[in-house]
Amino acid sequence: MTQADWIAVDWGTSHLRAWAMGPGGAVLGKAESADGMGGLRPAEFEPALLRLVESWLGTGTTPVIACGMVGAKQGWAEAPYRPVPCKPGAATPIAPNVTDPRIALHILPGISQDSPADVMRGEETQVAGILYETPQFVGIACLPGTHTKWVHVSAEEIVSFRTAMTGELFGLLSDHSVLRHSVGGDDLDGDAFDVGVDESLSRPERLAQALFTIRAEGLLHGQTAAAARGRLSGLLIGAELAATRPYWLGQQVLIGGAPALAALYARALQTQGVRCVTRDATALTLAGLALTHAKLTEVS
Repeated sequence: MTQADWIAVDWGTSHLRAWAMGPGGAVLGKAESADGMGGLRPAEFEPALLRLVESWLGTGTTPVIACGMVGAKQGWAEAPYRPVPCKPGAATPIAPNVTDPRIALHILPGISQDSPADVMRGEETQVAGILYETPQFVGIACLPGTHTKWVHVSAEEIVSFRTAMTGELFGLLSDHSVLRHSVGGDDLDGDAFDVGVDESLSRPERLAQALFTIRAEGLLHGQTAAAARGRLSGLLIGAELAATRPYWLGQQVLIGGAPALAALYARALQTQGVRCVTRDATALTLAGLALTHAKLTEVS
């Protein structure tokens, strides 16, 4: 059995992930389930968490620091958004009531932007992790995922941000459109990806037409599934880069995401001469949650 000093939680719409944390930020254990916010009623959140972390609890009270959709209106308890500009690591979490005395829950709030309207929950903790590790960071944090965030960071604050639904569009097109017949499998052709990026960056207004040629190329010219998948990814990421050009042009960019996806964004940006480094999203999330735990420990 592993007994945690505290527990880190990233609770999204479709998945729940937790880590048993030890002295000095050591990860003693990790667990995940499909008990995402989207499938739970209010009374089901605490049992879902306990099923995952109960083996890490001792006889006393263990702090649980959580970020993500667990703090949404439909979540365990609403943690109101903080407007930009704001310091992502300075938020005071809410502490909703729990029935099990072995846990003390703390939920971090998300961040909002009034114009253009935008919101984030969870990614702000990754930005806090960036600043925890590199306090002097000034530039753009690109956080790719289902909904990719482009975040302008300056003076240890989130100044502004924009969201692109690129990951969700890729999922919808590859699973529920006519393109599902062309992009099967997990292989992705890098050269086809590069062609797609260049095509969309050059003429983003042609995206809808370019997407259908993926299907036609397979029917008429035998395009492989790996090439089709690469071009689809390239077209969508290229269109995203065209829309977010003010965020990355001439900027230092830190990409925080799952390694394979972060590598694709880095590949696309480097073709445009952008200096970028990549970081694993999980490591950034844990660093951001550790910052909150350290501040709560100082207060107590």
